[in-house]
Amino acid sequence: MESNGIDRDEAAAQLAALQADRAALADRVVAPWWYDVALGLLLFGFLASYAFDSLWVTFPALVVFFACVSVLVSAYKRITGVWVNIDAKTMAIWVAVVLTVLAPAFWLAEAHDQHWVMVPAGAVLGVAVALFGRYWGRAYAAELRGER
Repeated sequence: MESNGIDRDEAAAQLAALQADRAALADRVVAPWWYDVALGLLLFGFLASYAFDSLWVTFPALVVFFACVSVLVSAYKRITGVWVNIDAKTMAIWVAVVLTVLAPAFWLAEAHDQHWVMVPAGAVLGVAVALFGRYWGRAYAAELRGER
């Protein structure tokens, strides 16, 4: 093994500095509580707009949703200095939750003209994305700290 002129104590000090940087990053990556609440409210608002059964309501809600999500992404990047990607397993779980809620809601809304169901579906998914975000952020921070 090549030492590149670094002795054991210096290597240990560099390793400790890397571990301290990783712990500091772990503290930064957890979004503030308002971030997850805002994301949940945005998702709720967008999905609830389907209850009006009008593109004049849903399309502007979609534009507002994407504009506000882009502001949230920018705020997260500014606050934390990083952007994190969700792994495939986590995304698969989220997609399963979304499909479990939205498939019957869309079926009732479109096939049976019960558009009001999009309001509780939006509420369920809004709360779910907020809780999911809190859980995932803390799990990612724990992983960075080496706790998982």
